Amino acid sequence: MKDTKQFFDEYADDFDALYGVPKNFFNQIINLIFRKSMKQRFNKTIKYAQPIINKTVLDIGCGPGYYAVALSHNGAEKVVGIDFSEEMINIAKQKARLANVSQKCEFIVSDITDFHSDTKFNYSILMGFMDYISKPGELISKVISLTEDKIFVSFPADGGILAAQRKIRYRSKCSLHLYKENDLIDIFSDFKPFNYKIEKISRDFFVTLSLKE
Repeated sequence: MKDTKQFFDEYADDFDALYGVPKNFFNQIINLIFRKSMKQRFNKTIKYAQPIINKTVLDIGCGPGYYAVALSHNGAEKVVGIDFSEEMINIAKQKARLANVSQKCEFIVSDITDFHSDTKFNYSILMGFMDYISKPGELISKVISLTEDKIFVSFPADGGILAAQRKIRYRSKCSLHLYKENDLIDIFSDFKPFNYKIEKISRDFFVTLSLKE
């Protein structure tokens, strides 16, 4: 995990730029191939986290704060974003200020394993986070203890040229974990009687775990 933290501290500005690259022809092709999943999981999270008015959200691995800002604009009462990268948190705080939602957003430098809350959140989201987690079941258990209604999680899909390329690219940077659908069935089958839905989106799986009937 230390290697992962260092990687994202160094990568913070470049990662933030993924959401706002110029829309020239080259970047449109890059977006189509490599960033389609990022857009799809963002749109699904905003759509599925409804109704959001007066709800609270825990954004785990919040990165530069795009989910927190969007959910706050849509009416969330409070969004708490946590990330172990101080640089990511600094960017997120700046974006919340620029969007005039600082009063609704709280950003904390923390590892999820060390995070505690006196009250549960209506929704928890983990987007682009499980890629770096070696024990996903333990993490999901922790998030369930912090959540009242629904959890939204993305998992990077294993298989294919792009997944192989990513494994090679990350080999010297930080740990990387990719998944097949059966892996996710094994993980979430342990959390009965909660219902879960697995959706394949481009290079990811998008999982919704419902904690209420």
